[in-house]
Amino acid sequence: MASLLQSDTQLNQQSYYEASVIRPMLWPCLQTDVQTDVVVVGAGYSGLSAAIELAQRGYRVVVLEADRVCSGASGRNGGQTIVGFASGQGPFEQQLGKVRARQAWDMSLEAIDLIDRRIAQFDIDCDRVHGYLYVADSARKVRELEAETQSLDRNYGFATEWAQGAAVQNHIGSTRYQACAYEKRSGHLHPLKYGLGLARAAASLGVQIFEQSAVLRLDRGATVSAHTSQGVVRARFAVLAGNCTLPAYGPEVAPELTPRAMPVGTYIIGTAPLGPVRAAALLPMNAAVCDNNFVLDYFRLSADWRMLFGGRVSYTASTPRQLKQVMAQRMASVFPALQDVPVDYVWGGFVDISMNRAPDFGRLGNNIYYLQGFSGHGVALTGLAGQLVAQAVAGEAERFDVFSAIKHRNFPGGALLRTPTLVLGTLYHRLRDHF
Repeated sequence: MASLLQSDTQLNQQSYYEASVIRPMLWPCLQTDVQTDVVVVGAGYSGLSAAIELAQRGYRVVVLEADRVCSGASGRNGGQTIVGFASGQGPFEQQLGKVRARQAWDMSLEAIDLIDRRIAQFDIDCDRVHGYLYVADSARKVRELEAETQSLDRNYGFATEWAQGAAVQNHIGSTRYQACAYEKRSGHLHPLKYGLGLARAAASLGVQIFEQSAVLRLDRGATVSAHTSQGVVRARFAVLAGNCTLPAYGPEVAPELTPRAMPVGTYIIGTAPLGPVRAAALLPMNAAVCDNNFVLDYFRLSADWRMLFGGRVSYTASTPRQLKQVMAQRMASVFPALQDVPVDYVWGGFVDISMNRAPDFGRLGNNIYYLQGFSGHGVALTGLAGQLVAQAVAGEAERFDVFSAIKHRNFPGGALLRTPTLVLGTLYHRLRDHF
């Protein structure tokens, strides 16, 4: 786990996002004992969102961050704000039935609105853009994409603009894709600007934020005690929002959650600025884009007209070899015109995935809540998660329990074999993507 954190931190420092913001001075490190109402572990989107919602309800809140605010996935992701869930609606429909599946879907739409509401309320400048393009690169993937879009339209009233063949060029300047579906509800933003804005918002509401204050032990009971190396926070409630880094910093904090979330590395490159004309030839609607392969590519333009191209996955703590060259080749296979464009940035890190790719929210006892398993759909869903957990703490748990009712399984193979097992499973799906 230590090597996972080292790899994550080193690559993140090279990100376009870190280079394009000025971080505020460090929040203090916890060096005393603090009594509060709620202790939140993790200062990413879900933790900060929970802190904001709780503070607005009158709770005293302390946020403990092991590294820096949004130093994990929240500060270096693809910036894609997407409706729905990485799992699709399947787990919700199969486990919960149509009525509660519809509730979950509607809440995913609320998650997009919540982002825009917070941007407006707290004046967060984060390069917000609406528009999303789902693309398919083979006949089989076209059929799958068409079936999914038709199902969402038929069952949930969510319509997309469908294009196939030559008409795809109206949406994306690439000959790789055979069909696409466009919608305006999803979109993209600068993830680190957004996350730092959430931290400022939380602090303005009286939330205490402590950086470089990893939780090493969590004593459970009527009062929860979160121990760091130099202090303790005692609270009536705890919210665990550390995702896959939680066991890396504090293996004994919530060991029962570890087998249900797998850290998966994902990587992004940022080109030199293309200029607005060249960029518009590639993505004329400035939409964020994602294909529907199992190991997918995702990409978008930055506010200064760079192509930010993500993909590749890793299940080890090591950064893939020749990462910059490999990612540049993947980008060139989609956009041959970018083959000779310099790559200014390469970065990445780990996100958490659940076995069925559905979000994993729940409780440990009566007063400890956890939020994990965002599985690549976290930019929007984390904000909703923070809102739902605040409602649950306040005794309004009906919406939270739509998600906590989803049953999750451990990854097979135990601590030693679950990574090789997942690699084999992914290899199978990669091979299917080619046919």
